[in-house]
Amino acid sequence: MESKALTKKPHAVCVPYPETGHINPMLKLAKLLYHKGFHITFVNTEYNHKRLLKSRGIDSFDGLPNFRFETIPHDFPRLSLKTIEDVAIIHAYMKNCQDPFKDLLLKLNGSSSSSSVPPVTCIVSDTLMNFTVDAAVEFSIPVVSFWTSSACCLICHFYTRQLNESSYTALKDESNITNGYLDTIIDFIPGLEGIPIRYIPSLLRIIDPDKIFLKLTVNEIERIKKAAGFIIHTYDALEKDVLSALSSMLPPVYSIGPLPYFTNQIQDDDLNLLGSNLNLWHEDSQCLEWLDSKEPDSVLYVSFGSTTVMTSDQLVEFAWSLANSKKNFLWVIRPDLVSGDSASLPAELLEETKERSRLVGWCPQEQVLNHPSIGGFLTHCGWNSMMETLCAGVPTICWPFFADQATNCWFNCVKCGVGIEIDNNVKRDEVERLVRELMDGAKGKEMKKKAMEWKKLAEEATTSPNGSSWKNLDAIVKLLLSPNK
Repeated sequence: MESKALTKKPHAVCVPYPETGHINPMLKLAKLLYHKGFHITFVNTEYNHKRLLKSRGIDSFDGLPNFRFETIPHDFPRLSLKTIEDVAIIHAYMKNCQDPFKDLLLKLNGSSSSSSVPPVTCIVSDTLMNFTVDAAVEFSIPVVSFWTSSACCLICHFYTRQLNESSYTALKDESNITNGYLDTIIDFIPGLEGIPIRYIPSLLRIIDPDKIFLKLTVNEIERIKKAAGFIIHTYDALEKDVLSALSSMLPPVYSIGPLPYFTNQIQDDDLNLLGSNLNLWHEDSQCLEWLDSKEPDSVLYVSFGSTTVMTSDQLVEFAWSLANSKKNFLWVIRPDLVSGDSASLPAELLEETKERSRLVGWCPQEQVLNHPSIGGFLTHCGWNSMMETLCAGVPTICWPFFADQATNCWFNCVKCGVGIEIDNNVKRDEVERLVRELMDGAKGKEMKKKAMEWKKLAEEATTSPNGSSWKNLDAIVKLLLSPNK
């Protein structure tokens, strides 16, 4: 890659959605732009920036004159986007972010008289933070939209109206959730032919008499079409058909993944100060030493991401399934993993598994997945986890919870062939059987082989100047440097 230009730096303002699964891919993209010669302003909410300083140290972001952090007020609550009501609240609060963001742009341009802060030349915005699009239009600054989930999830949103009007997702009542209706096959979404309704993103199949989400989705799709370009965290070989269909619906579409491969190639002492991720919890890196003591492919890694919650009963069922499998396991149990309660496990279970288990509050997931002792991953199917898993060549057991996770699960299991799914009704015997199958069975071995094939394709996309994602990165830089976009 090119080294940083020393003069006339373009200035990119990067605005992630304020959740870990959005912040970290934006950080990786910002690192790539920094390495390509951009001055970076990374915009967090005040609330999250304080959490980052608490988890990493008060001076953790000092010493990077051309990679700076700014904040906007935390004007909306931390919600899971699990219900239509959550979505409506998020959109309402986001409107309040637009004026503070405009003030920030004025501040940054007012500082441009200083040689260390060039004027803002472009905005890179999480698609969910689309108030930035209107601000960009007002300031005549080009903006690109960054979708941090899968292309297969995104295209479902573009078919929201068709799904609703054809009554596929206009559920009549709660009985449609349990009477087999969700097994109905949908065959008109490009690249997702044959997908059952239950795997359409959950927000698109929630009972919504007033069609609130339909209105929001249609309006927001029209807004993001104002962007100069659209970046998706994926790679061409992985979602080729879906990306091809999206290219006819959006501004220029650029697949630029897997980002972990890209950023791992950067040898830059400045960026090393940032670390690989901006996690809102303190990472327990000592678990890597524990993994060092285990045999290759002998440990099941378990993590349900940064927002998934479960009941106490589900936690116990998962715990006993892991214990009864007799396999080694490393389990991330966040303090807020259990809804309305603390995450506690039976004392007898802890005693029975103490020689073959490690429980942590958070961990460096990319390093864990790439550790030779990891033989499988029990996951919620968040897209970042899926991409990191494909980079590592690790097969999965899937337990999707909400939003895009069901779609990612279907794609991972059916299209990629690297996963097996747990029934939503978590039962210890079933989970134990799947753990054994993944770690020891013929299906597990076949999934491991497939995972390694996808890993090779991911490497080809990002480790050669002729790779699809590499070419797209160069095209994005060219787009952001072009005037009047």
